[in-house]
Amino acid sequence: MPSDRPSDEKARGPLWSEPGSLLEHVAVAVFGIDDANRICYWGPGAQELFGYHAAQALSEPGALLLPGPPGGGPDACTLMAERGRTLGYWRGRLHATHQDGTVFDCGFRVFPVTGVAGGSVVMALASRGDELDRVKTNLAFLDALFETCPIGLAMFDEELRYLHLNQALADMNGLPIEEHLGRRLAEIMITSDGGEYERMLRAVVAEGRPVAGVRVGMRTRGHPDRDKVLSVSFFPLTQAVGTLQGVGGLLVDVTDREQAIVEATATRQRLALLDRASARIGTTLDVKVTAQELVEAAVPDFADAAVVELVEWMDESAAFDPALPVNTRRIASGTVLPPPATEVVSGLETVHYAPGSAIHRMLRTGRPICVPVNQEFMVRTVLNDVRARLLADSGLDCLLLAPLIARGTVQGIAVFGRSAARPTFTEEDLSLAGELASRAALCLDNARLYSRERDIALTLQRALLPSSLVTGPYMDIAHRYLPGSRVTEVGGDWYDVIPLSGHRVAVVVGDVMGHGVSAAAAMGRLRIAAKALARHDQEPDELLTELDQCADEAGIELATCLYIRYDPTTGHTRIASAGHPPPLVLRPDGRTQLIDEVLGVPLGVGGCPFRTTEVELPDDATLVLYTDGLIEARGHDIDEGLNALREELGRPAASLEAMADGILARLVPSSPSDDTVLLLARVHRMQR
Repeated sequence: MPSDRPSDEKARGPLWSEPGSLLEHVAVAVFGIDDANRICYWGPGAQELFGYHAAQALSEPGALLLPGPPGGGPDACTLMAERGRTLGYWRGRLHATHQDGTVFDCGFRVFPVTGVAGGSVVMALASRGDELDRVKTNLAFLDALFETCPIGLAMFDEELRYLHLNQALADMNGLPIEEHLGRRLAEIMITSDGGEYERMLRAVVAEGRPVAGVRVGMRTRGHPDRDKVLSVSFFPLTQAVGTLQGVGGLLVDVTDREQAIVEATATRQRLALLDRASARIGTTLDVKVTAQELVEAAVPDFADAAVVELVEWMDESAAFDPALPVNTRRIASGTVLPPPATEVVSGLETVHYAPGSAIHRMLRTGRPICVPVNQEFMVRTVLNDVRARLLADSGLDCLLLAPLIARGTVQGIAVFGRSAARPTFTEEDLSLAGELASRAALCLDNARLYSRERDIALTLQRALLPSSLVTGPYMDIAHRYLPGSRVTEVGGDWYDVIPLSGHRVAVVVGDVMGHGVSAAAAMGRLRIAAKALARHDQEPDELLTELDQCADEAGIELATCLYIRYDPTTGHTRIASAGHPPPLVLRPDGRTQLIDEVLGVPLGVGGCPFRTTEVELPDDATLVLYTDGLIEARGHDIDEGLNALREELGRPAASLEAMADGILARLVPSSPSDDTVLLLARVHRMQR
């Protein structure tokens, strides 16, 4: 049927027709027969099929189009129109006559419509029988091809979503046909080529150029552990003239012929998993976080479920005795399987393994082993009937047990599980699990050593810092010590308030550079030395000189210190600093003063004298001492921190304690990068 599409797109109007592939190859004639069985409508396709112009056909008897009956009687067109009127719809094959006298087989479909002034018109659609037969044959062939072809066949839209596929491809991918339809290619295929396969198909859509016989190594969501090689050919699908709808494809499984590619693909998959695991495991020095990172690296790419347990040895240095039970503490778990698998992996904190368990067998060898989840495993390893039933119902079919060994000691165990829907663990999987466990064990060991050292340092630091400060009637104190986050270890911040003779009071704040036990020990030395020197009633600069010598003798390379001595009888306050952030004075009228005349150099540098400066503090003035953790933050300079501290001091507060809490809450982030000391000392003059 000829197209009435205009050549100029602007001339299309609100409606225009565009033939598709079927209409381009099968001409369809449309004509109408009135109540007198005369031709009352003649479409452009009718002229092409029968050869008559509209002027030659209109008002002529319908018998013009069909041969007359051999023995007389009603002509075939009259009978066809009558059937359309009485039946409402009729289709069939009749011989038709062309204007040139030739007779040809023709397929008709007729149905009545209401004509002008209430009359009826029988509309007829006609096409050549041989063309209809060819289309039917092609459609039947395509149906049979999709139904029986052993080669994978697929149709995708322009977004690479599955429109149609045959059972062979569904079996190849391990998923039902219904689970493909509407999903994108990337949701079914798992490739390790950086997206090259998908880009190739998008080029077919965009450029209309087919590809043939390309070898692709991949896995599928239905068979995530089965490497295969496909030979793929793709071609563009036309929707209408000049437009592209999507892609058709033929996919042949050539895995057996391309085993080398399969092995290379499997190796790339394992290396990719190890690379991801290396990047994800050990990002912190937190034992539980590190263990959970191992679980997340393995699930779901390597296993359907995983747990990590730390072994609680009575003596880590003792040799493993298989006759003794093994107790563990489960610290991480995860699964993609539905309940009760979630309860199986996460429902325990402590686990007891009796002698003869699969865990004991793994610990004897020191290497990963694979065990089936069967009755023997339940009896020897699980023991608990309730847990055994949950495991049996979880869908887990096999387990891979891997020791976490570092410094020659088994730190813990990792258990990876797969359901029956995935292949059992192979020797290559055991090797991969060993690599994962080895890398995770080093990270876990570092985290455990760090936790132990940090606990020791915290204990030492808390023992060396004052639990309470000695105060008197002439000075009120509010003090805070805020440790840095677990990422930075323990620091060397310290502070003290020392009563002196004549009602005088000394206040000292310091900071030893570095972290860990050594910094905490150095802090303790300086605090004790400062307290002893202060009782000799030395001037602040002389005290810092002595303290500098102590630091040099103790091998302390860098530390800051601020020493202040207050006399309540006069209000005179003498200050010396060894490179410490300058103190602030909050006066009773709300004004703040930064005392930065004497900054000095840090302790341990040597060669530079210290100086003392003096200020007079009015009654109810507040000294503000702190360490750099309060005013130094990443992305901000010290001046910004000092200005922020001044603003906080200007806020009204019910007490010194409330003021200290408010300052820390607003100036110190929730995860600070350094230790912070804040000491507020409100002075009172002696009344005479």
